[in-house]
Amino acid sequence: MKILVTGACGQVGSHVAELLLGRGNSVLGIDNLATGRAEHLPPQKNLELVMGTIADNALVEDAMARFQPDAIVHTAAAYKDPDDYANDALTNVVGMANLVQSAKRHGVRRFIYFQTALCYGVKPLQQPIALDHPLFPGNSSYAISKTAAEDYLKISGLDYVSFRLANVIGPRNTSGPLPIFFQRLSEGKKCFVTKARRDFVFVGDLAANVVKACDGVGHGVYHFSSGTDVAIKELYDAVVAAMALNTYPEPEVRELGADDAPSILLDPSRTFADFGAIKFTPLSNTVEEAVAYYRKFGVVGGYTHLKHDTKKAS
Repeated sequence: MKILVTGACGQVGSHVAELLLGRGNSVLGIDNLATGRAEHLPPQKNLELVMGTIADNALVEDAMARFQPDAIVHTAAAYKDPDDYANDALTNVVGMANLVQSAKRHGVRRFIYFQTALCYGVKPLQQPIALDHPLFPGNSSYAISKTAAEDYLKISGLDYVSFRLANVIGPRNTSGPLPIFFQRLSEGKKCFVTKARRDFVFVGDLAANVVKACDGVGHGVYHFSSGTDVAIKELYDAVVAAMALNTYPEPEVRELGADDAPSILLDPSRTFADFGAIKFTPLSNTVEEAVAYYRKFGVVGGYTHLKHDTKKAS
């Protein structure tokens, strides 16, 4: 198989590309390195990397015409600055439109996409959230643009899988609380946590099921979630344990911000039915791998999809 991976140097894209290359597939990756890092996907057999943005339609069309992929794994997304609406729209919406239309022109057989659970809003009506829950993406530029992109895929006529994601963490993680905790603790700075709960899933577990989707498993929208959530403080404690600090730095516990959800827990029953039972990596192992990565490569990011005043609270 030949698979085009957008965001190939990012956390999810690079893990998926590694699995595909490891089994002998050919991969063409596209990345502008806005949040990805070149060291995540070094030069190797059966890999071609194109540096640029999917918002550039000529770049997308040239890559598609030359490579003629069997499948597209679309992980590229803009999320660095929650106030940069234009860049979010360019990458997440225009970029998606470019990919979808080019995929139709070139007969791509499978399109795998990744949607944010924030599509359900920050105050979901049910826990766990079912796939037919109403969509309320008007909470962030990221959620608005990612949901619009999913809608383009739905009307395209392409055979697709869209994974609506729990919090994906592990090595190469640049967004959310994990890199923030590691960075601040490394610098001897105090951290604080909110009373929120989240479902944290290991990036390698997601990547393995993305490969299944490339091979034809599933169709339509799925939740990628373990079906359980943990307190943010439990993640913090796992980071402290993995760093083997001499003393326990007690975090400050703060109330939830106005645009923060107490819990966003997704119902994964359709995923388990179609993709089979998933043995999720324990949180402690996931965090240990992430900490080992940060110690080797350093921390870049700590980005948040919501407003900047909640970044500190993650």
